[in-house]
Amino acid sequence: MKNVNNILKWFDNELNEEQIQDLKRSENIETLEKIAFYAKQMQAPEVDVQKALLDFRERKLTKNEAKVIPLNFKMFMKIAAVFLVMLTSSYFLFFNNNMTFETQVAQNQVLTLPDNSEVILNAKSKLKYNKKTWKDKRNLQLDGEAFFKVSKGKKFTVTTNVGTVQVLGTQFNVKERDNYFEVQCYEGLVSVTFNDETVKLPKGKSFRVVNGAIESVKAFNAENPSWMQAETSFDKIPLSQVIAEFQRQYELKVTLIGVDASQLFTGAFTHKDQNIALQSITIPLKLSYKIEGNQVTLYKYEK
Repeated sequence: MKNVNNILKWFDNELNEEQIQDLKRSENIETLEKIAFYAKQMQAPEVDVQKALLDFRERKLTKNEAKVIPLNFKMFMKIAAVFLVMLTSSYFLFFNNNMTFETQVAQNQVLTLPDNSEVILNAKSKLKYNKKTWKDKRNLQLDGEAFFKVSKGKKFTVTTNVGTVQVLGTQFNVKERDNYFEVQCYEGLVSVTFNDETVKLPKGKSFRVVNGAIESVKAFNAENPSWMQAETSFDKIPLSQVIAEFQRQYELKVTLIGVDASQLFTGAFTHKDQNIALQSITIPLKLSYKIEGNQVTLYKYEK
């Protein structure tokens, strides 16, 4: 620190001869002389105090104009759309507890319910249930046909537009189509309610309603419905119902010409070959058919 003070005094010529000699012995005098030389060449900038004060006052009195940013309407709509999608997604994620499953033509779908019950949906069918209330109420809505393998537990209810099916734990098939309702029990005991009347179905028994009328159905001996093996079978069923089921398995539109749609059909058709399926339907009824594109015409057989 002493040398630093002496160097500063030397720059200002405030050292006596003895002090200068001491400084030379402790520092590189050539370096000090160069520093002193260049320091003398540097001058502090001159400041016009009056002008600086005037500039300061003008800056204080002048207000900055507010910048106006034009609104990009297209960008605004994009942001609004993204926000709407996020809001809608959040609703379905956190608040919408309704589960819906739907199959298309020639499509089956296997489902596992929250209690590990199993459902197999047949073609052109829809199933709904509420996952939030499922633990307390095992309720489902069915539009179409499905096979149920129910885990034991609380009452299990399948509601259709025609009737209601209730079980505790069993295997059964429900088919609800236009003007047709049928329940078949494959295991356990099934309770079917139709027009405020309840029927108990043990294994091998069926309950069928066609065009609003209850029909007597003979007992069956099978482990599951034929449609689960890619074949649909019928026992004295109106041809109109057979054709409707055929159209659910094939992308074809069927038209009847001079054919009685109410006549009964007993038999089956495959889901794997449309020509074999059509032959299985038409031959027993002594009918003919022709295919043009996706249009099928059924007509009376002529020798």
